[in-house]
Amino acid sequence: MTVLKPTNRPNDARFSCGPTKKRPGWELSALAAAPLGRTHRGGTPKARLAEAIERTAAILEIPDDYKVIITPASDTGAMEGAMWSMLGARGVDVLACDEFGGRWLIDARDELKPEALTIHHAPYGVAPDYSKVDFKNDVVFTWNATAAGVRVTDGDWIKDDREGLTICDATSAAFAMDLPWSKLDVTTFSWQKCMGGEAQHGIAILSPRARQRLREYRPSWPVPRILQLFEAGDETAKIYEGSTINTPSLLCTEDYLDALKWAAKEGGVSALIDRTQANFDALADWVEKTDWIDFLAKEPATRSQTSVTLKFSGKELEGKSEEERWAVSRRMGVLLDREEAAFDVIPHPKAPAGLRIWCGPTIDADDVVALGPWLDWAYHEALANPAD
Repeated sequence: MTVLKPTNRPNDARFSCGPTKKRPGWELSALAAAPLGRTHRGGTPKARLAEAIERTAAILEIPDDYKVIITPASDTGAMEGAMWSMLGARGVDVLACDEFGGRWLIDARDELKPEALTIHHAPYGVAPDYSKVDFKNDVVFTWNATAAGVRVTDGDWIKDDREGLTICDATSAAFAMDLPWSKLDVTTFSWQKCMGGEAQHGIAILSPRARQRLREYRPSWPVPRILQLFEAGDETAKIYEGSTINTPSLLCTEDYLDALKWAAKEGGVSALIDRTQANFDALADWVEKTDWIDFLAKEPATRSQTSVTLKFSGKELEGKSEEERWAVSRRMGVLLDREEAAFDVIPHPKAPAGLRIWCGPTIDADDVVALGPWLDWAYHEALANPAD
């Protein structure tokens, strides 16, 4: 089958799932006021960090008794800081269905080794069985599995009277999905996902119960300084005012502030969720009309609206090995990159072959619409001409 090369390209071809596209209209001049070459411990630089904390809380509409801190090492640092600093007080349930949730599983099983560990693991495309979680334990889970395109549908499965803490990796959900704060004790994310920020800075949002744990409990294992969140147990800690565990990038901070200001102008978190849904709907319309591709997530309700992960479903690849199917993914990536029609749309290396397309709030729906014909062209071109 011959498919003609489209002529209408997306205005912005960046569909990477992380780092993600900058907000619409972003220019380097947005960072001109960054207080570079100054200490982060006071004055304007520290005020910028405090502003990032305040704007994060305001945009996400977190409860008044929840607190925000900035952590090193992106979402990984935020999550591992929470795990190393808080786990061990009681049993632990870990839920995972992709590479990233699997990392927290490995941390718990192979590194921390709490006395009572229950693992709820599901394959790519399938959500874990939330009904089996024991809320007498601490619960570690991912709201949106970035590598699998599977999300938590809501927080109804989380008990209000839970005894343990819920520790939620929300890095590709925060600012794009409705998060039920009363169900979440620790919520982590990075600047580089839904807000299109730069790497290496994380956020942890702590409930009163999480802060109580940090005040009253110390784990039996050593905790490296960079993962120590114990200071956040003090309700008046400087970490809530912009102090950080180690030296932050003031350039990255300025960029994150720019994204937060854009979010406020757009209308806040509800507007960002609406933008994300519009992007997902545009892509879903194309998937529905296309016979060679389908969602990796089996259940429609669990399909991520941000990290949309797709699998090959056409007759052309029936009976082909995973290696052969991956060759098509990689070839499509090369073709789309060469045409500057779509960058970084192949799946995570450990996911099944297919495509992975970011539809978070910084993407424009018109670009998603323009993307579909290019994916059609690249697929048939990859089959017809598997190599240059």
